[in-house]
Formats: sequence, C-alpha cells, structure tokens
Amino acid sequence: MAGINRTAGGNAAFHNTVNDFAHISDPIERRRLALEKIDNAKFGWYHVRAITVAGVGFFTDAYDIFAINIAVVMMAYSFYHSASLPSSTDTAIKVSTSGGTVIGQLFFGWIADVLGRKRVYGIELMIIIAGTLGQAIAGKADGLSFVGVIIFWRVIMGIGIGGDYPLSSIITSEFATTRFRGAMMGAVFANQGWGQLAAAIVGVVCTAGWKGVLEKYDTAAECVGECAKATDQMWRIVIGFGAVPACFALYFRLTMPETPRYTFDVSHDVDKADADIKKYLANKYGDATAEEIAAQIEASVGSGEDAVVRLKSPTGEDLEVVAPKASLSDFYNHFKQWKHGRLIIGTAGSWFFLDVAFYGLGLNNSTILAAIGYAGQHNVYTNLHNVCVGNIILVCAGAIPGYWLSVATIDTVGRKPLQTIGFLMLTILFCIIGFAYHKLGDGGLLALYVLCQLFFNWGPNTTTFIVPGETYPTRYRSTAHGISAASGKVGAIIAQVLIGPLKGHGCPASNNACWLNHVMEIFALFMLLGVFTSLCIVETKRRTLEEICETVHGEADPTRRPAGQEKGDIEGQEAV
Repeated sequence: MAGINRTAGGNAAFHNTVNDFAHISDPIERRRLALEKIDNAKFGWYHVRAITVAGVGFFTDAYDIFAINIAVVMMAYSFYHSASLPSSTDTAIKVSTSGGTVIGQLFFGWIADVLGRKRVYGIELMIIIAGTLGQAIAGKADGLSFVGVIIFWRVIMGIGIGGDYPLSSIITSEFATTRFRGAMMGAVFANQGWGQLAAAIVGVVCTAGWKGVLEKYDTAAECVGECAKATDQMWRIVIGFGAVPACFALYFRLTMPETPRYTFDVSHDVDKADADIKKYLANKYGDATAEEIAAQIEASVGSGEDAVVRLKSPTGEDLEVVAPKASLSDFYNHFKQWKHGRLIIGTAGSWFFLDVAFYGLGLNNSTILAAIGYAGQHNVYTNLHNVCVGNIILVCAGAIPGYWLSVATIDTVGRKPLQTIGFLMLTILFCIIGFAYHKLGDGGLLALYVLCQLFFNWGPNTTTFIVPGETYPTRYRSTAHGISAASGKVGAIIAQVLIGPLKGHGCPASNNACWLNHVMEIFALFMLLGVFTSLCIVETKRRTLEEICETVHGEADPTRRPAGQEKGDIEGQEAV
C-alpha cells in the first residue's frame, strides 16, 4: 500500500526524504512535507556526510588542476632536462583541462536537468578517475607525442571536473537546510583549498623520498639516468594520487536518491500524479465511461509535455500540480525576459570576469615564490622542494582562510554583499599592484598577493559557485549553473592563452616579466566590471528555493498551505 509512492536510492550521505512520506496520497502535501523536512532540519552529521561526499569532487578537482603546476616541473627534468617546459607546451597542457571543463560544465549541466541528478551523479567522478589514471600511466613512443597523450587525458579529466561543478552545487543546494544552505555549499567548494594543499604535500613527500638521488645533480642539464627516472616516477605519483579520494566517494554518489525537488518539480512523481489526476477527474465526472473521462482529461488538462495541471485548493485558489516541462523553447521564452535574462548575465558574467584574474594571478606564482625566497636552485632536490613548500605557504596564507571565512559569513552577510565587496577590494588591490609595482618591495608584493587570494575566496570565487545553484527554477537550475561555470572557464582560457603571455611583451632577455604591472592593471579592470555584473544577481540567503523561484521567477509554489489549514490536516490520508 505504502510502496506505491516510494522512490529508489538513499544512503548515509543523501537521505531519501521522499520515502518518509510515501504513505501520503496527496502529491501536493507529500511534496510540502518532504521539502519542509529538508528546509527546517537541524544541522547534523547527515549534512557533514553530504558535504564530504560532494566536497570530495572539488578536493579532487583542485588537486588535479593544482598538481599539474608541480608535475610539469618534474616532467621538464625528466623529458627535457630543463627546469621548465617550453612555454607553448606548458600552456597547452594547462589549458587543455580548462577546455575539457567547459565541455563538461555545459553537457552535465544540461543532462542533469533532462535525466535527473541521480542518473548522472557519479559518472563525472568516474571520468575524473579514468582521466587521472590515464595521465599517470601515459608513456612516450616513437609513433606518438607524449605531450599529445597528456593533453588528451587532461581534456577527458577536465570533462569530469566540469561535470562536478553544476552537479555538486545543485545537489547540495536541493538537499541543504535553508538556514545553512550557503555554508554547506561553501564548505563543498572550500574543499578546493584542501585539494591544493594536498597536492603540494604529496609533492614534498615525493621529493623527500627521492632526495638521495636528486641532490646529486646540481643543474637540470645534468639530470639524466637515475635522476630522470626519479622525476618521471615522481610526477606520476603526484598526478595519480588524485584518483584515490574520488574512489571513496563513488559509492555514495551512485547510490544517492533523486533530489526531492527534481522528483516533484521536473519528473513530477509521474505515476502518482497521473493516478491522482485521473481519480480527481473520475470523481468530478461521476459514472462517465473510460473514454469519456479520457476526453474530459484532454479537454481539462490539455495534451503534450508542456501541459499544466491545476486543481482547486480548499480555499478555491488554483494550485499548480505539474510545472511546465523544460524545453529549448521554454528556456528561451523564460530567459529572453530581462528580469530573468539579467540573472544569467549576473552569474555568468561575474564568473567570467573573476576567472580571468583568478587564473591569471596563478600564472605569476613564480614571481611570488621568488619574493619569499622559494625560487632559488642549488640542486635539483632544492628546486623541487622549494616549489612544493612555497606553494604550501601561499595556499595556507590566503586561499584556505578565505574559503572558510566565506563559509562562516555567507549566511549572515549574504551572497550579494560578499561578492560585490570582494570585487571592489580586488579592484583596489590590483590597482595598487599595477600602478605602484616598481615601488613595492618583495614584502609588499607578497602581502598584496595574499590579500588578493583572501578576497578572491572570501568573496566572488565562492559566491559565483553558490548563487547559480540557488537562483534558478528546478528545471533549469543545473543548465544555468553549467552555463555560468563554463563562462568562468572561458575567462580562465583567455587569461592563460592571451593575457598571460602579455607579461613578457617587448621585454629584454634579462627581464621576461617587464609588462607584469600592466597585466595587473588589466585585471583591475575586469574586477571593476565584476562589480557591475554583481548588481544583476539577487540575494538568496535564508530563503527557500521555492520562495526564490516564486519571487524571482513568478512561479507559484503549490505546496504553500492555505490560511487556516493545519500542518497535519491531510497527513494521515489513506494511501492509494
């Protein structure tokens, strides 16, 4: 009897709330009770487990993206007997991940709205694992280019990484309690900081493990034989370790239930809704024949996937039971309206402007490492050790504190203020670096770099991930998040391919970064533009996703209890 409304899936990280109310026959009441339980739940271990399972993806994403900065130095020793890869090769390897990420964000963002979150969550993690292991075992041969093989696998890995952005964001959003939804989504995203730190730590461990071999060789040109073999083994371990945490989270992702909001709002709890509608219409039209009832259903409800079914509430108001199904025409008609289209401009535009500077600044880590004394080379061991330790210092100084300050404040300060203030502070900081670059000492440059990392993460780098996961209707939440995230990665590609090389524009051989101050000024302009796009987003703190959908998109919530109706009025209805 009760099994008629049950759905599949559920584990210790993602509870199947729909099944808690499977005995309720009224689909509207069942939806209301399930979402109310999620929205009003007290924060507990269940939420911690959900954050951990979703966050492992971002831990792995950041690890894989950040580890390549260390791995390419080791590859240079192994394959080129140099301290660095050729500029074009280095750029191609790093940009390939961003290119794959754009594909993954757009595809998985769309497919999660078409097939559901449950059916695709976990697939992107399997792609990441396959891409990571593919890189770790890639070799060179006479018939193919080693760099080409690495680029291929990094594109594959990037597709998986891209898929994790919309899926983890919207799944956390749709399972999160309203009061702490921002903190939960922020905590998922903050795992990027731990991923960056882990990559550097694994690099330090590998360097220490082969210390006896590496310190025998003073220069990169001397690194042949056992030295080249050691560095070849090291980069494979550094890259391959990124697949380990992903394997632990895979089970929980593959066994999660469908999110209740997708079940009710997009898949419409189809079988039960259809039965309830037919029962209602059969009662309404008395002893009519099946054919007559079918004709009345088509006349009353309409035909086709975009039909909207409305029943009367006890107060006589129309209640929407089945929302319009997602389609290309509905998407276009919805977002061509300025009040909705500006939201895409706000989320996608802000992410684009952010990532131009965020990834662009990362291209200049070597300058900052030199400022703190971690760019010198006494021998191969010292160089690799300094690269890893220097990155640990930079991540711990600015990035990790920024992430967790966002988690601590986002549900009190709000998303829009954090993002706007963050862009303003970054505009000021980049202006100072750019216009006063030649007057800043190493200490001043380091301090400004750390502050930039702090306000990136305690600001737009976190909020651009959170806001798209809350702002849009359920049927387009993943698609719109994917579009927004892909815009960011396009900005990252522009930073890496076009803006990054500008720092050496017209520079003498003795100074290959003479134009760096002007690059910082360009980044300041992008941050200023981010301030204006931030004005297009809406504040979502401590509002239910249904309230946001109703107030922002004008789509009424059918589960709002009419005035005078008590919570348990129809809770005990006999199951169908």
